[in-house]
Amino acid sequence: MTTTLLKETQITGNGLMKNKPCTARFVPTKTGKIRYFVKEEKPFEGIVDNVIDTNHCVVIGDKNNKKSHLMLTEHLTAALAFCGIDSLDIYMSENEVPILDGSSKQWVELFHKAGVEKHIFTKPDFYTVSEPVYYLNGKTSLVILPDKELFMSYAVNYDHPELKNCWINYNPKNKEEIIEARTFGFYKDLKKYQMLGYAHGVTEENTVGMLDEGFTTTLRSDKEPVKHKMLDLIGDLRLTGINPLNIKAQILAKEAGHAVHVKVAKILKDKLIKI
Repeated sequence: MTTTLLKETQITGNGLMKNKPCTARFVPTKTGKIRYFVKEEKPFEGIVDNVIDTNHCVVIGDKNNKKSHLMLTEHLTAALAFCGIDSLDIYMSENEVPILDGSSKQWVELFHKAGVEKHIFTKPDFYTVSEPVYYLNGKTSLVILPDKELFMSYAVNYDHPELKNCWINYNPKNKEEIIEARTFGFYKDLKKYQMLGYAHGVTEENTVGMLDEGFTTTLRSDKEPVKHKMLDLIGDLRLTGINPLNIKAQILAKEAGHAVHVKVAKILKDKLIKI
């Protein structure tokens, strides 16, 4: 059974990379698919096979039509996972998803305000993996092992006094802290990225800047940047077509990123079995 919104809704905001205003409109459907309609081009499905790029963010689109693509989908896709939405038509007026507050918080609030279908007599489908799925490359790893429950852990080792060799685990108690965890980066790199044409929409409100000591803004919770990595992982694994929060497995990530998340998602989609 598919889950969609109870009514149409929309929101407007600027993109993180190009800083262009974009209106995102969400229309309830019963197709069982997340479909994107960008600037009136033909639609494409929000699945891992349609990922075009992962260099600075996740870009998905129609590989046969360069005009039909969408940048920075990960926070929106994570919000769809947290809300259990798997059927929706999404219309974008620009090629980049609005960054809003840099997390999934405002997306989740938008969906809850519109209303998410509740299936009182039907439980969601759960999945596991038929065999271990893994990516190992030097210090980077992402491993998914079958288990009786969901367990997710993300470890990082940044050149920052508060983010060396630290990790967080996902659990219902810190779910809201993960949803509201903002994107981040080294403040010293900001001008370089802007010269390359990226990060023009960065503000103190939507991005946590990492300084030599401390941050450019007050953290919303302890280890907020690591929690944002978990948020990205949830959004990227949602591109399998299955909500990763409904997968009974151990998901263990270490010093990974969008490129690794997507590589594993491509393998994972063929290893998922319904239970």
